[in-house]
Amino acid sequence: MRPGTLHMIVGATGAGKTTYAIALAAREGALRLSIDDWMGQLFWMDAPADLGTWAFERVKRCTAQMRAVLAETCPLGLPAVLDAGFTTRGDRAYFGDWAEAAGIPCRLHWLDVDATTRRARVTARNAAGGGGTGFAVTEAMFDGMEAMWEAPTAAEMARWQGLRIGADETRGPGKGPENG
Repeated sequence: MRPGTLHMIVGATGAGKTTYAIALAAREGALRLSIDDWMGQLFWMDAPADLGTWAFERVKRCTAQMRAVLAETCPLGLPAVLDAGFTTRGDRAYFGDWAEAAGIPCRLHWLDVDATTRRARVTARNAAGGGGTGFAVTEAMFDGMEAMWEAPTAAEMARWQGLRIGADETRGPGKGPENG
């Protein structure tokens, strides 16, 4: 049996990763794993006022468990769409290197959206109650994540069959991924 493809959804805060992931999973008949869903169900209700490193440790736990789920499902031929932030090259390598070693095809979908558009989306999402994230993304949080963000390199894009998706392809009624 041929393993299912692991689709890694990559983009800075507010790029539209979850919206894109939902559409791609529906189109591909894929399992969708979203860090926002996992953190919302397991941890946000217990979050301290000062998140500090608290959130990062829990994200690491969730992504480790996501990888365990993928280790069982992808070899069965089920494709998976992984919406786990992938802020840094190291975050992407954690899954991409593992998938490659396990013989699981991996595809990177980079949602390349400018910071002004993303900041406006986050502001709108906050005003609407967080949009399923379980928390409001403050200006300080946005700026902090922005400072950590590492766009995919040409080598990453080539290695993981990367698709670069523009802002117009990440939003809109009835609009799904066009290149996926």
